[in-house]
Amino acid sequence: MISYDMKRFKKNQDDENGNGVARPPNSDSHIVVRDPDRKSGSNPMRLMGIVVVSLMIISVLFSVSVVLKDPPSDKVWIAAAEARFVDVGPKKGSEDDAVQSTGVPKDKLLRGLLSARFNDRSCISRYQSAEYRKELSHKPSSYLTSRLRRYEALHKKCGPYTELYNKTLEQLKSGHSAGSSECNYVVWISYSGLGNRILTLGSSFLYALLTNRVLLVDPGVDVADLFCEPFPEVSWFLPPDFPLKNHFNSFNQESPQCYGKMVKNNTIANLNGLIPSSVYLHLAHDYGDHDKLFFCDEDQSFLQKVPWLIVKTDNYFIPSIFLIPSFEQELSNLFPNRDTVFHFLGRYLFHPTNQVWGLITRYYEAYLASADERIGIQIRVFDVGTGPFQHVLDQILACTIKENLLPEINREQHIISPSRGTQKSKAVLMTSLSSGYSEKIRDIYWEHPTVTGEVVGIFQPSHEEYQQTEKLVHNRKAWAEMYLLSLTDMLVTSSWSTFGYVAQGLGGLKPWILYKPENGTAPDPPCRRAMSMEPCFHAPPFYDCKAKVGVDTGKIVPHVRHCEDMSWGLKLVDRYDEL
Repeated sequence: MISYDMKRFKKNQDDENGNGVARPPNSDSHIVVRDPDRKSGSNPMRLMGIVVVSLMIISVLFSVSVVLKDPPSDKVWIAAAEARFVDVGPKKGSEDDAVQSTGVPKDKLLRGLLSARFNDRSCISRYQSAEYRKELSHKPSSYLTSRLRRYEALHKKCGPYTELYNKTLEQLKSGHSAGSSECNYVVWISYSGLGNRILTLGSSFLYALLTNRVLLVDPGVDVADLFCEPFPEVSWFLPPDFPLKNHFNSFNQESPQCYGKMVKNNTIANLNGLIPSSVYLHLAHDYGDHDKLFFCDEDQSFLQKVPWLIVKTDNYFIPSIFLIPSFEQELSNLFPNRDTVFHFLGRYLFHPTNQVWGLITRYYEAYLASADERIGIQIRVFDVGTGPFQHVLDQILACTIKENLLPEINREQHIISPSRGTQKSKAVLMTSLSSGYSEKIRDIYWEHPTVTGEVVGIFQPSHEEYQQTEKLVHNRKAWAEMYLLSLTDMLVTSSWSTFGYVAQGLGGLKPWILYKPENGTAPDPPCRRAMSMEPCFHAPPFYDCKAKVGVDTGKIVPHVRHCEDMSWGLKLVDRYDEL
């Protein structure tokens, strides 16, 4: 009925000229135009029409009186509302229009996580992504949402080219801080692969939130092309004329501005109370013991006084932030459920640009939308040599069939017919640099029926063959595939892969993790369920800041544990279950 009325409305519009006057019918029309000067006499058909209309009016009045006398129950109204909003899924449109929702109205602000102060068309995915996802399984704390609004106000006040930004910039140029500053900054250097950059951006933003700093982002070669601006009104991108920008690539552990180097050489003690205007924090995988003092309260007290902190990292370092005592209460208020940190930060910060959103929605509608169940399988192979490798294929099949993610096949029969109307479909989204694994699994489910009668479709958006970190088109596809994986119902990921970490975090999914194969053989068991949806910190410090001795940092508090896929790594869990 809706589509018919819309067509009819459009037709009526088309039948009018620019002045709103109906166009005369053409000579071929069968419509008879009455002469307005001709007087109409009595007409039996007309009288009959009047009688019918009168009866209809009486019937309507009677129905209204009944409704007013005995209004329908709440259940009737609820049923009517459910019937009114039939979820037909997002519509397909142009790249800029992307997909408009016509289904069940969803909370586009994600229970207050997102600000409403954006133009919908500037970043269509920001508010439209809710139409492609299940409702948030966890609710962000009211404290988190209020802190995000406070941060946005701070960013507006201190962001690029504001008066306070320019004032603090003068301190940076002078080399020394002129006392406490109204605006302090964390500058994130674009470094490493896309998955790592997403995780480190989330880490840097949380640190900025905890220390009341403004996050400014080095756009690198592609960040502006991949992600929408997350904060209203003022950009998060570092201006191109930032004084230290030309030194970003050369910053390392031996740089004079490096905090670890300054501590090692006792430079800070020789400053005689002067505070430098900037400090470089080297938190990459190769950082040393002095760099790791960043995670100590005493060192945080000094860093708090420095207006500009420049960060280079390829690590999701949030788990160790949770071990800093001075941040403990604030983190507990922000995230009562500790395993939701990246889920909420990721959904707040990372919205695909309209161009990338077009890649995501077109693929989703073409291959995934109509399935009864969507399963994501993310494959990252660290073996040297040309794949696909048989032991990796065996491991994928062993995991997915053992965990009832994919049905077994029947090699004895050619056709298995389920009961009429009960046949279900599974869409399997596979991501890998190689197309070999998806092709082999697709052939298995094409050549043999499943024992359950389910229909299994295997889809892989791209196969780039090797990682191309600096290539724009490659990273667009990579970001689209991470996001598509996050839209699945169940997820299988590969050990050590930040690509998979991003997908599970954005989707709020506890994945099955494929163990890393050793010596060219499939592990047994092939996989295990993750303790939480949080990413793994691959290179955490093992140091007790108070006792100044080495310690197992995975055993200090119950919500920071060692990772399933990397025994020395750390991850956040809400509560620790022996799995």
